[in-house]
Amino acid sequence: MRILIVSDAWSPQVNGVVTSLQALIAELRGLGHLVKLLSPTDFRHVPCPTYAEIPLVWDVWNVGAAIRDFRPDCVHLATEGPLGWSARRWLSKRGLAFSSAIHTRFPEYVHTRFPRIPLAWGYAYLRHFHKPSQAVLVTTERLRAEFHGWGLQRLSLWRKGVDLSRFKAAAHMPGRLVFLYVGRIAPEKNLDAFLRLDLPGEKHVIGDGPQRAELETRYPQVRFLGYQHGQALAHAYAEASVLVFPSRTDTYGLVMLEALACGTPVAAFPVAGPLDVLEQGVSGVMDEDLRSACLAALSLDRQRCAQAAAKQSWRVSALEFLAQQPLLDGDVIDALVEVVT
Repeated sequence: MRILIVSDAWSPQVNGVVTSLQALIAELRGLGHLVKLLSPTDFRHVPCPTYAEIPLVWDVWNVGAAIRDFRPDCVHLATEGPLGWSARRWLSKRGLAFSSAIHTRFPEYVHTRFPRIPLAWGYAYLRHFHKPSQAVLVTTERLRAEFHGWGLQRLSLWRKGVDLSRFKAAAHMPGRLVFLYVGRIAPEKNLDAFLRLDLPGEKHVIGDGPQRAELETRYPQVRFLGYQHGQALAHAYAEASVLVFPSRTDTYGLVMLEALACGTPVAAFPVAGPLDVLEQGVSGVMDEDLRSACLAALSLDRQRCAQAAAKQSWRVSALEFLAQQPLLDGDVIDALVEVVT
């Protein structure tokens, strides 16, 4: 099939959405499908105010032509940004089916940054964007139930995976305690809840974001390592004693799966995301007292952590994605091309 994916999030951004899409595209191509990605790199864009790492496309009038010229068999809208909205508008106006996905808790993120904006407004935004979608993909059953409670319809399950060829268990050096965080350094990640803990050993932070300078100043004893990729990231996971996941708003948390695949247990709050990824007392410890969770996670069996992650794969995730895709009417696409030519 000819599969078109539209995403406002793409490299050089480093986040769970980009990681998921990179893995999905690789698997789809491995299965013999022709995949095209429309991202900000294909258009003119400007930095997002207050979050310069996120590009916002402004010449969105070119999106329709890009869809038409590719002649896709199916289209997936991965994000609710300017590209996603433009593709949604073009497809809906022509009666063409598409799928979409909810990767992040957008209303909670907005509310964290701008507390005066009610959660209900954010969910009204999501409902409006996803209303014409034939399948709205979410990561877990818990999220499907939660989003359904906010009025979203046609919710389908698309579980994520982990690259088991890259992230794998390695010999761990006992005695050196390292509590690790991996992810964006932004207010919605609740990183301060980890950094202020009184813990033995060292605290390492991998990632970057708008809150980094502030937190580096407030916590000079913490090692801020910036972005890490490939084997360097896998080594950091394997070297860590515990991955600390302080977020209360993530829809899933791919970094937890990556850490587990390297044999590293996870400490987290008992909220959606960790509750869907971790097995309490086996692959992680979830507690409202995050310090207690961190210390208890030290005693978990690293081999059992790796075994828990081994059950997930991106190939299974890609097949699940394919099963949710509505096919476009090829005759309509051909007619649109003929009108232009």
